[in-house]
Amino acid sequence: MYLEYYGLTEPPFTITPNPRFLFFSPKHREAFNHLLYGIKERKGFVQLTGEVGAGKTTLCRALLEQLPDTFSTALILNPVLSADQLVKAVAMEFELDVKGLDRLDTVAVINDFLLRQMAEGKESVLIIDEAQDLTDELLEQVRLLSNLETDDRKLLQIVLMGQPELRDRLNAHGLRQLRQRITVRYHLKPLSRHELAQYVQHRLQVSGSNGAPYFTKPALWRIFNYSGGIPRLVNAVCDKALLAGFVHARDRIDFRMVGRALRELEGNIAA
Repeated sequence: MYLEYYGLTEPPFTITPNPRFLFFSPKHREAFNHLLYGIKERKGFVQLTGEVGAGKTTLCRALLEQLPDTFSTALILNPVLSADQLVKAVAMEFELDVKGLDRLDTVAVINDFLLRQMAEGKESVLIIDEAQDLTDELLEQVRLLSNLETDDRKLLQIVLMGQPELRDRLNAHGLRQLRQRITVRYHLKPLSRHELAQYVQHRLQVSGSNGAPYFTKPALWRIFNYSGGIPRLVNAVCDKALLAGFVHARDRIDFRMVGRALRELEGNIAA
């Protein structure tokens, strides 16, 4: 609604994980490098955790875009499955025909595929998002998939992405075999106040901003105070603030304009 008024080419603060809008704060860059290192160096298991809305999925999308064609990837976005369904989902993500096969035969098909990939000089990566929702049975199945290997290398690199609860889950005594295999870990923290200002400006520039709209320092302080530096919450507030600016015909988004956005987001909360 406000795009034409501000001269923007696309919405700057959508909550979809579009890698074009990824802002590489130092911590996001470090998280990305951890993912890339773990995969390319065949570390077997990589773990990325962070609060809801911290940018994990956007990092994942950017990673998938940057991996060369020599990598085949399987991305599981909803891991609330049975063990049989999970194995079949992995096979289907690798575009394997496993219709009518049981779990054992499906694993055999995956293993054959991974061996062919290796023979062709290619790598295979399994990424599981929202991994904190995996049951102990599913986490054990994931560990068993990591057993697919030759004498000198892992055939499948596995990335577990999830909320901080994933770290707590993996600290359980019954999952120590899996925990011991995770050699690359990173916890993605929220943006700092300084990074938040850069983040907002970055997304506006990607959307075609030429100086307008403009968020004042007090406005950015209020956004940080509400969001705690969580990008998804920042997006929600900024989107509402731009709408408020459009309604009141203002390019300058100030402290009070953000207050209006917060009241709309939170109902009658004092803001």
